[in-house]
Amino acid sequence: MAAPALRITARLGLALDGATAARRREASAPVAVPAAPWLKKAAVRCQRAVGAAVAEKKDAPVSVAQDRSGDGGAAPELTVVMKFGGSSVASAERMREVADLILSFPEEHPVVVLSAMGKTTNKLLMAGEKAVGCGATNVSELDELSFVKELHLGTLDQLGLDRSIVCGLLDELEQLLKGIAMMKELTLRTRDYLVSFGECMSTRIFAALLNKIGVKARQYDAFDLGFITTDDFTNADILEATYPAVARRLHVEWINDPAIPIVTGFLGKGWRSGAITTLGRGGSDLTATTIGKALGLREIQVWKDVDGVLTCDPNIHPKAKPVPYLTFDEAAELAYFGAQVLHPQSMRPAREGDVPVRVKNSYNRRAPGTLITKARDMSKTVLTSIVLKSNITMLDIVSTRMLGQYGFLAKVFSIFEDLGISVDCVATSEVSISLTLDPSKLWSCELVQHKNVWASIYSLLISCS
Repeated sequence: MAAPALRITARLGLALDGATAARRREASAPVAVPAAPWLKKAAVRCQRAVGAAVAEKKDAPVSVAQDRSGDGGAAPELTVVMKFGGSSVASAERMREVADLILSFPEEHPVVVLSAMGKTTNKLLMAGEKAVGCGATNVSELDELSFVKELHLGTLDQLGLDRSIVCGLLDELEQLLKGIAMMKELTLRTRDYLVSFGECMSTRIFAALLNKIGVKARQYDAFDLGFITTDDFTNADILEATYPAVARRLHVEWINDPAIPIVTGFLGKGWRSGAITTLGRGGSDLTATTIGKALGLREIQVWKDVDGVLTCDPNIHPKAKPVPYLTFDEAAELAYFGAQVLHPQSMRPAREGDVPVRVKNSYNRRAPGTLITKARDMSKTVLTSIVLKSNITMLDIVSTRMLGQYGFLAKVFSIFEDLGISVDCVATSEVSISLTLDPSKLWSCELVQHKNVWASIYSLLISCS
């Protein structure tokens, strides 16, 4: 009996015949919105052949330049990035509130960065893991896939939008899961492709919503916008080539046809593989600050579900208070060592571009939030915030040979450099070094296989001779 035919995307690296490849190239081209009179100026870009037509007949969305400048002259420059997390766009009602929030700042011309809706990313990962252990014929029955479908189709129904906006993506998602089930494997590369569907759907829905209410918007997938990354799947780094590519694309299209850019957070494209990559959990913050630096914007606004960066974790201490001001270095340290409000790497582009970052609460717009800049008044507050990082791995290196020996630390760290292992903290004494390492990295097997390391059940010896 022949195996069932599957439509597996080229991004999985599978070979396609000539006809299929031609169809794929045609399908990947931007899809024009139907030329109905009430949609003449609608400009939702759909990179995956997903229609974004608005179901109801409405007046043509007003050009952002016309709506906000009040004259027929040149379009004003983009001014800010507004990034919204998953909880901020978790439902139809929350999307309406975010749209209202954006429109409550008529003086701004924003670039909007969105995460996936609510728990979508977790559900997609769970669906992928379950697909490995089930047959292709059972994929459509996965609870996680049903959840993702119901969430996005239900949101479209509640917003009065056409289901075709995400139907193509949902079909592609199901085919991908069937491919995972048949191959019995979920690689890091496929995992990144799998989770990308969340951001791609949320941004398409939100762009269509803005167009429906009369505000011209254009959707962008970050991996097609110019976000070029390393091929470190699930935790890629953004390369310098990203900045001019993103700036050129957004600037040219804004000048030629002003529309609020709605950009997928968290995603990029590997510079060698050309495959979709992700920037690690919370990577939408990094997307926002990268755009802020690329365009030289006035401010980067990160809208969360808390009143800014807090003095401590509110789940541990309920009386945590927002910190009004931080420096980029302070914010980066807090994020790296456990603060969940910001992505650890997100401060680097903002600091390099000297673009202030403001963390605010989308549920409480009037709260001042936290302003993060290069410098602040250090005389008023000594202690800014306390963070906790759990499940830390500590490595103790004990050797009397450290006494009076030059370069001992350099030799130790050269081993970690060879293995690409990042060290968080270091404490030294006369005869020992204590290091903390990221437990999420599978460093232990690599470490014990190094030529200068010998391991037993009870001990680990590093040779620095």
